[in-house]
Amino acid sequence: MTIHASKAKSAKAIEPPRKKRRLAIFGDSIEELKKAHWPTRQETMRLSLLVLLVCVATGIALGLIDLGLSKLVIMLLSGA
Repeated sequence: MTIHASKAKSAKAIEPPRKKRRLAIFGDSIEELKKAHWPTRQETMRLSLLVLLVCVATGIALGLIDLGLSKLVIMLLSGA
């Protein structure tokens, strides 16, 4: 084998892989979704309820903070 032939082979080995088909991403996505862990119906309901409760609690807390700050601003502006 000549020097030029070995250089050509090594240059070919480091070439980037050929471009995949444009729609191959859909097939790859389906394969990944098959590997994913999907929660049971009970887990989904429990976690959805937890998210709902956290949202309500956060809304109440922010509402109370807003109400308190509004009263404080009114007191400061009225001079009382």
